Amino acid sequence: MNMLAGAPLGKKTPYISHYQKNLLFSIPREINRSSLGLSGALPFKGVDIWNAYELSWLNRKGKPIVAIGEFIFPCESPNLIEAKSLKLYLNSLNNTLFSTIDEVITILQQDLTEAAGAFVQVQIIPIEQFVPITTQAFKGICLDQLDIHCDTYLIDSGFLQTEDEIISEVLYSELLKSNCLITGQPDWGSIQICYTGKKIEHTGLLKYIISFRDQNIFGEQCIERIFMDIMQHCIPQKLSIYARYTRRGGTDINPYRSTESGEIPKNFRLCRQ
Repeated sequence: MNMLAGAPLGKKTPYISHYQKNLLFSIPREINRSSLGLSGALPFKGVDIWNAYELSWLNRKGKPIVAIGEFIFPCESPNLIEAKSLKLYLNSLNNTLFSTIDEVITILQQDLTEAAGAFVQVQIIPIEQFVPITTQAFKGICLDQLDIHCDTYLIDSGFLQTEDEIISEVLYSELLKSNCLITGQPDWGSIQICYTGKKIEHTGLLKYIISFRDQNIFGEQCIERIFMDIMQHCIPQKLSIYARYTRRGGTDINPYRSTESGEIPKNFRLCRQ
């Protein structure tokens, strides 16, 4: 936690409306990965997809421009970006003059890549192009209708059990919730699990997902913990996990981890996003 002492999250901070890249605060991913026994080559591939809905700047005539930002961070990057620091950084563009969208993309890509320690893909979507996008839903079998008794709200991987049958299936739940590691504020999410291997017992999997409910953990770290627990307890041949979190501070964060390389999932909106 000492590495987080300088983070703006949970603190009163002034909003700066002229460009200032040093507002970005990097958090080493190793904070969580060391507790998972991860060092060296990672056992998964993946990305964190951030959607920024509060993106604005001024054109050279001083007229405000608004747009949606999409930032794709590789999971191999040494650092996360602390979410409030990204909000403060994006707000620093509000009264900054830029000639073109490409100029904004260039500065965002440069600064986010530097802060993350690896190349970050940046796309800016004008509002008129974003409006036609409609919400979608995760595909697969929804676990949430299972009639289960729950009394465990801190992570318990003991719920994960398998049967002998080898299958491929896609499961999802809207009941994922954890709390911010710093502020304790709730992070609400939906999670999709695609795997091939011994059938994962559905009731136990849902109880396991629900057991994150009172856990203090960053969203990206939450999904890596779920990935590692399923790999350890269920030993699937293939596994992909995609979570989409509801918007907080003008951004939503959507981590994806997979045994399959080179995949970037579709960046769609769920009804709660």
